[in-house]
Amino acid sequence: MVRLRVREVAEEKGVGISKLQRQADLAYRTVHRLWHEPDYDVGVRTLEKVARVLGVSVCDLLDESGEVAE
Repeated sequence: MVRLRVREVAEEKGVGISKLQRQADLAYRTVHRLWHEPDYDVGVRTLEKVARVLGVSVCDLLDESGEVAE
């Protein structure tokens, strides 16, 4: 199972939800879900926008734990 690490990476970079939302030009609700729901089903283009703002690769925003959801 893949989980999002948006919150962890953003906090390491000192970027909050509002700043990320504005700079990535995404809806606040979308960024809020990325931040609070690590299993949120998100598109690659959205992750690319977030990664660009945070200065990381898309892969850095993902954590593959190997666990399978039942």
